[in-house]
Amino acid sequence: MQNDNYIAKKGRITMIGQMEITEKKQTQCDKVLRHLRDYKTLTSKEAMEEYGIYQLVSRISDLKKAGHNITSRTVTAKNRYQEDTHFSEYSLIQ
Repeated sequence: MQNDNYIAKKGRITMIGQMEITEKKQTQCDKVLRHLRDYKTLTSKEAMEEYGIYQLVSRISDLKKAGHNITSRTVTAKNRYQEDTHFSEYSLIQ
C-alpha cells in the first residue's frame, strides 16, 4: 500500500493510518431491535413495509434467545372489508 489513509467502501473496510475498521452490515435482528428502541412497537406489516422482513416472528425469537425482553399483545383492527382481523404487536421491555 502506498497510501495508508484511504477508505474502501466496496469492501466495507476503512483504513485510517495504521488502524483498520471493518463496518458491520446491519442484520434483520439489528433493524428490529433499533425499531423497537426508537418507536416502541412493531407489527409484521410494518416489518415487511419498512425493512423487507417477512419472518418477524423468527427475528423476535432470535432476539429473545439473545436475552432481549420482548413482549407481544394481540391487536384487533378492521381489514379493507370492515371485518375484524387480529395481529401481534411487539414491544421491548427495558
